[in-house]
Amino acid sequence: MSLTPAFLDELRARTSLSALIGKTTKLTKAGREHKGCCPFHNEKTPSFYVNDDKGFYHCFGCSAHGDAIRWMTDQRGLPFIDAVKELVQAAGMEMPAQDKRSAERAERAQSLHDVMAAAAEWFEQQLDGLEGAPARDLLQRRGISDATRRNFGFGYAPDARGKLRAALKQFGDPMLIEAGLLISVEGKDPYDRFRGRLMIPIRDQRGRVIAFGGRIIGDGEPKYLNSPDTPLFDKGRTLYNLDRAAPAARKADRVFVVEGYMDAIALAQAGLGETVAPLGTALTEHQLERLWRMVDVPTLCFDGDNAGQKAAIRAAHRALPMLAPGRSLSFVTLPEGQDPDDLVRAKGAAAFEACVREAVPLVDRLWAHELAAEPMTTPEQRAGFRARMGELAKTILDPVVRSEYQAEFRRRYDEQFAPAPRRFEPRAPFVPRRPGQKWTPPPLPVTEDAKALRATGIDRVLAKAVLAGLIRHPAEIARHMEVLGSLRLADGALGRLFEAVVDVALEDRALDSARLVTILTNSGFEAVARDLLRADTMAYSFTQPTGDATRARDDLDEAIAILVTQPEVNAALADATSAMQARFTEEAFERQVALVREKQALELRLANLVQSNEDARAFDSEDD
Repeated sequence: MSLTPAFLDELRARTSLSALIGKTTKLTKAGREHKGCCPFHNEKTPSFYVNDDKGFYHCFGCSAHGDAIRWMTDQRGLPFIDAVKELVQAAGMEMPAQDKRSAERAERAQSLHDVMAAAAEWFEQQLDGLEGAPARDLLQRRGISDATRRNFGFGYAPDARGKLRAALKQFGDPMLIEAGLLISVEGKDPYDRFRGRLMIPIRDQRGRVIAFGGRIIGDGEPKYLNSPDTPLFDKGRTLYNLDRAAPAARKADRVFVVEGYMDAIALAQAGLGETVAPLGTALTEHQLERLWRMVDVPTLCFDGDNAGQKAAIRAAHRALPMLAPGRSLSFVTLPEGQDPDDLVRAKGAAAFEACVREAVPLVDRLWAHELAAEPMTTPEQRAGFRARMGELAKTILDPVVRSEYQAEFRRRYDEQFAPAPRRFEPRAPFVPRRPGQKWTPPPLPVTEDAKALRATGIDRVLAKAVLAGLIRHPAEIARHMEVLGSLRLADGALGRLFEAVVDVALEDRALDSARLVTILTNSGFEAVARDLLRADTMAYSFTQPTGDATRARDDLDEAIAILVTQPEVNAALADATSAMQARFTEEAFERQVALVREKQALELRLANLVQSNEDARAFDSEDD
């Protein structure tokens, strides 16, 4: 079968779009168009327009847009081919001829649909009969109302090996076996698959019964029994209640994923119809894709027990490679030992909604799980944790999302484990100790000569890095204006560039990096600025063109503190060394030792800035 563009254009031309949409959405005439409240999002003022002449609908509120076929796939949730078939039938057209094999498959599928519809009707009749009393009692104990029971098509399979087979004998054993209703045993007669169970029909997107789930009435295993995979039913591609949940999800802009049928039914009965459930297996890639076709961020509401939380993590890991900008998952943690069914029966929909308000995004769920996986008391354990988070981020195929996860994991790791930066605190003026008085650390120089050392004795390599950081983050200049002003006396091109950067920033406090570079270029500093901004020449976070902005600002603060303090410590150490060489005293010796330690501490702080940046880049070095 070939659906040519000409055939599809003819189908659209023969379809009255306003009549099609008007079946489920109230429209009023507005000139040559029709308008109404958008069915894709909640609104009070109509912003949804349908144009029959042009054959499309458009919402000016949420930007929903499409033709008749798109309406059937997006609003009704139908697969493309099913949408076309319905429109073709309504328009009185004929589908293009199928090849022989396709025609045979379609005919067999149609026959199987007939079988499943007949089985569902027969199961419902048994639930209403005498033998169905235990199943009706179970529904009553579970709080299922008669209206919900009818709406979801509950039934009952008698505890017998051949009653269904006899009731549907007109279809023949081969078809009943193919539909998954009978079990075939070599050398023996086939027998009913479902016996002594409450029957729950499983429907496709069009609302047709394609399989069954059977719950045992009393004790026994398995508690739930699903139909096997058949030409109609693929367990890994099907979501229970999708036919009802899809329209509700698009309207509410959310969809809940729960573990089982009864959870989905209980939430629907409580007014939360936008709920689906996988069928006894972990969420598959196909099921995740179906969910993302409805909303960008489905919400997983698995049970609060250990098994439920493991299922949530499996779903999180499976979703990672498929993430895209704006497309993710969120997670609701239910009270321990409770499932959604328990919660809404005991406390109502409000209790469930309260849990939903506490939902956490995928990144939080992954971080919390890995952080709690083992103790983090040793360097080896922390290194293992960091490696695991890095490997998780690398599984994301979309490069933009992968980069964001790597940056987020780095930031969280630093906040969790990195020691707070050690800031330099000026010492109190030195006072020679009196006899018996405990010695205190010596003062740093406060004379004009000592202040001049900030200009003449600064570490020029570090000064270049700080200047590059200020050019990349010009908003930080105002925060450090006082100390930067004292660095203006530096000679040569570096000093002149310092002065130019500070002057430009003083004139425009809202300056960004690109404009600052432009101004410096126009002022004759193009070569030196270009050399400073080469990311591969400096190993600091604040000199890099990309990265965590908060981390870069913190590291720049630390670098400026070291830059300003180093000359003072060096001058004080030189003075203490000269004094001790001239005349050895205990005070002079202690002062020299203290200043040596202070200098070593500054060198360690500077080394930590480089190391922390290398650690951050290690998260994604393989990916780069």
